Amino acid sequence: MAEITVTEADQRRGQAQLLDVREDFEVAEGMIPGALHIPMGQLQARLSELDAAVPVIAICRSGNRSAHVADALNGAGFTADTMAGGMIAWSRAGLPTA
Repeated sequence: MAEITVTEADQRRGQAQLLDVREDFEVAEGMIPGALHIPMGQLQARLSELDAAVPVIAICRSGNRSAHVADALNGAGFTADTMAGGMIAWSRAGLPTA
C-alpha cells in the first residue's frame, strides 16, 4: 500500500476507483465527486461492488481508517492506496466536494 497525496489522488481520479470508507454522518458533510461510499464496517459484505482490475484509492476523514482498508484490499487481491490526510487534507487543498 502506498500513501498518496491529495494532489496525486485528484490526478488519478479518472483511472482509479475512489472508495470513501467514512460513516454516513461524515459523508453528509461532503465527499469527492464520483467516489463510491462503503463504510468501513460494510466493506467485507460489499466487496463485490469494487472492480479488482481497477486500482482503488481509499479515503476517510484523516487517513487512518483508509490505510487499514487499503491494506485489507491489497490482501484480497486489489491494488489499493490510501489518501494521506483524508478529507481534511482534500478540503484544505480546496478540491471539489459534492
